[in-house]
Amino acid sequence: MTSNQLAAIAKNRPLLSTDELATLLTLRPQSIRKRLCQTGAYFCLRPVKMPNGRLMWPADSIEQLSGGL
Repeated sequence: MTSNQLAAIAKNRPLLSTDELATLLTLRPQSIRKRLCQTGAYFCLRPVKMPNGRLMWPADSIEQLSGGL
């Protein structure tokens, strides 16, 4: 799935998985997880931890990271 397809899907959902967020940001998922473990957030983003232990990120993460531009 390309990042454009994923971006279109993300508009219809409130949360994204770490893998989906990494695809949108063109990063490896481990980069996001590492920063989260080191600082408690991925820059200004904080995930929601699901009951099964998975991390889910706000679907508007790209807008939050770019400062709403």
